[in-house]
Amino acid sequence: MLYDGAPMTHQLPGSIAIDGPAASGKTTVGLAIAAEFGYSFLDTGLMYRGVTLAALRAGVPADNDAVKPLLRRMRMTVRVDAAGTRIFLGGEDVTGELRRSDVEKNVSKYSALASVRASMVRRQRTIAKREATVLAGRDIGTVVLPKAPLKLYLDASEEARAKRRGTQATQDENDAKKDIASRDKVDAARAVSPMRPADDAIAVDTTNMTLEQVISFALEKVRCARN
Repeated sequence: MLYDGAPMTHQLPGSIAIDGPAASGKTTVGLAIAAEFGYSFLDTGLMYRGVTLAALRAGVPADNDAVKPLLRRMRMTVRVDAAGTRIFLGGEDVTGELRRSDVEKNVSKYSALASVRASMVRRQRTIAKREATVLAGRDIGTVVLPKAPLKLYLDASEEARAKRRGTQATQDENDAKKDIASRDKVDAARAVSPMRPADDAIAVDTTNMTLEQVISFALEKVRCARN
């Protein structure tokens, strides 16, 4: 749902869902909420990147049946706190490798696999039950935590998101726009857990908003939900 100014009256338990496409501000907003209210922050995208990295290292193709043995033997540990998410494979902290270009190019392929999504969703739900957590991803409000009482869906134009990527110096702006368009198409069209806002999510178009405005808006929604 689009925010209409009406107060939210339900009580907030230990989970908040933030969804949206690439470079929409999910991580920044999630970290701000976690820091303000003492939640842990789970960037679920890093979990899918962890699977992708493990598959690339092992030479496992993006095939549903081929990846199942990898998921069974892969020792992934996910550590979350207010400072963010860290991913370990076999005891090795691989968080710093998850933004590699080869991972970036392949993560949509692996994250679209039914076996991968089922495995990661189980882990994500376990984390959310264990502690008060802000979860950011693309299917949190629709699949992972469909009963979460506070769901935010952040979006922005391709141009705005590509500019943000360019400003972050992680990618050339033109290349970022192409990658974002491609990722959006794959994420929205996949058969399992396609990216879409939950019916009861507060949808926010951040195209013409500053980062400070987006964070302020999100924090206010959490405060309303806690009252």
